Amino acid sequence: MLKVEGLGKRYGDHWIFQNVDFQVEPGEVVAVLGESGVGKSTLLNGLAALDSVEAGRIQLDSMDVLSLDSESQALWRRHHVGFVFQAFHVLPHLTVAQNVALPLMLLNAPRAQRDARVREMLQAVGLEGFDAREPRTLSGGQLQRVAIARALAHRPNLVLADEPTGNLDPQTAGRVIDLLRQQVREMKAACVLVTHSEAAAGVADRVLRLQADGMWPA
Repeated sequence: MLKVEGLGKRYGDHWIFQNVDFQVEPGEVVAVLGESGVGKSTLLNGLAALDSVEAGRIQLDSMDVLSLDSESQALWRRHHVGFVFQAFHVLPHLTVAQNVALPLMLLNAPRAQRDARVREMLQAVGLEGFDAREPRTLSGGQLQRVAIARALAHRPNLVLADEPTGNLDPQTAGRVIDLLRQQVREMKAACVLVTHSEAAAGVADRVLRLQADGMWPA
């Protein structure tokens, strides 16, 4: 379970947001809406301890994330966090299978275990047989499915998705968001989905709105 209490982020004397409180249960997808500039992406970076915050507490299961030093936070991210981005961030010089295997390689998983998990994830996202394909040969929807498979390959406890359907047409976006929700539920991960799309938010279990003074039901 992800539990966030009193989270606040500021630049200089200006608070981007304050008093952010919410929690996400295992297998739950929570969508976060908000006006442009309110700090939705900054919130995700804070949840992953990629960006500092000036107030609050972030707890994933029994781990107090903000109490860790930077090296420990990096190791924590490597083991427990999966990212899905709007721009896919699939590495063009690697094959589909190699992209999906990246988190497992960083964890020094044995080759046989990596290969088996990559096959499992490609099948789960409907890309079985795409192992050797190069990213340049894929559509936007296929690239996002590769990104989802990579984000979930190491079975993270926390999945953070930043506008994952922003570059997709509405029909493809619907399929991708349904796939993400299905995989998160099967893995019992906590998922925070930042989006400006009401359609994408509509498939979440709960929808919250980030404002300067906190997080509120949408």
